[in-house]
Amino acid sequence: GAQIIDLMMLVIDVTKGMQTQSAECLVIGQIACQKMVVVLNKIDLLPEGKRQSAIEKMTKKMQKTLENTKFCGCPIVAVAAKPGGPEAPESENPLGVSELIEVLKSQAYLPSRDPSGPFLMAVDHCFSIKGQGTVMTGTILSGSVSLGDNVEIPALKVTKKVKSMQMFHTPVTYAMQGDRVGICVTQFDPKLLERGLICTPESLHTIHAAIISLKKIQYFRGALHTKAKFHITVGHETVMGRVMFFSPAPADFNEEIPENVFDFEKDYLYQEEYLSKDSNSSEEKKGNDQAGEVQVPRQQWALLEFEKPVTCPKLCLVIGSKLDTDIHANTCRLAFHGVLLQGMEDKNYTETFLPKLKVYKLKHKEGQVERVMDDYSVIGRSLFKKETNIQIFVGLKVKLSTGEDGIIDGGFGQSGKFKIRIP
Repeated sequence: GAQIIDLMMLVIDVTKGMQTQSAECLVIGQIACQKMVVVLNKIDLLPEGKRQSAIEKMTKKMQKTLENTKFCGCPIVAVAAKPGGPEAPESENPLGVSELIEVLKSQAYLPSRDPSGPFLMAVDHCFSIKGQGTVMTGTILSGSVSLGDNVEIPALKVTKKVKSMQMFHTPVTYAMQGDRVGICVTQFDPKLLERGLICTPESLHTIHAAIISLKKIQYFRGALHTKAKFHITVGHETVMGRVMFFSPAPADFNEEIPENVFDFEKDYLYQEEYLSKDSNSSEEKKGNDQAGEVQVPRQQWALLEFEKPVTCPKLCLVIGSKLDTDIHANTCRLAFHGVLLQGMEDKNYTETFLPKLKVYKLKHKEGQVERVMDDYSVIGRSLFKKETNIQIFVGLKVKLSTGEDGIIDGGFGQSGKFKIRIP
């Protein structure tokens, strides 16, 4: 659902204020849409004499909460959708709803829509109509569709012809991005598809792993560790996935990185965890500059490995969460969000695809200087085992504790000692 929101209404119980779930909805809203209206509901529960001041107090509180979000300054409307609650007689008129409708009218806008590109629709309901066929209703995410087109249901690997279409009970011959539409096909069992994607044949891929660009959600408490498992939501599916974080080489931390592309030519630095201003793992403390400031790259990526394959479009929104967190704990379960840059369709991607991804780890070794040979060279020990092939390390740089830089020149004798040239 997070893919199709143009305007969001956040409904808050005026007697309780922000709850954990309201906060999670706010987080999803910040990821998924541009505009919001806050509705303070249940104002009939406030005693009439104090109602106005209580509404004003909660409005101020909400404004403060939204101050540091993209919804800063959004409209806040107080209503009672059903005064007296579910038991109240139908004659009770709602309070403030006509004002809310006016606000929604003023906030409504025509989003820019584009009919080009492959057709992709998120189906949220599937049912059969006797004598007609099976109807799939949903929202078109991209492209357009016409009567007689073939559409593929990629999860089931079947292709069907569009027999008829309706939008809000009106037959249509064409629909495009942003439209809500019902598409009727024949000879298809609706039980096979409750929700999912349908598309232009061959346009969607089923992937076992992916590279995503990502950002941590600031309200998520705790670090994001490499090898950790998260619930990964892409489109209508949520599957378990394991993550490995990586970032540009430290020299490129501040480089502008073009959006929505991934460069396989570059070298990347492996991260034990996602780097953010508040991460303070011991590893980083060692490697930091004197100021103790964590160097955070402009962009970070993750390799996602899914426990079961998922079907999704390229560049789709990805949300990672810890949904097994106790629902009553006052904590945000959403951990990160990102964009899917590259999917891996091959089941054996670890052999066929991953070797293209150049991620290195920083390691360091320490040895001792055994003796000085002449003005330009010293003999070192305790850096290698005696069976190590020293040839691999020839030409690599070493730093001496006295400040000089040296280069490993080759082995010395049989016991793993080596010669360092100091230019």
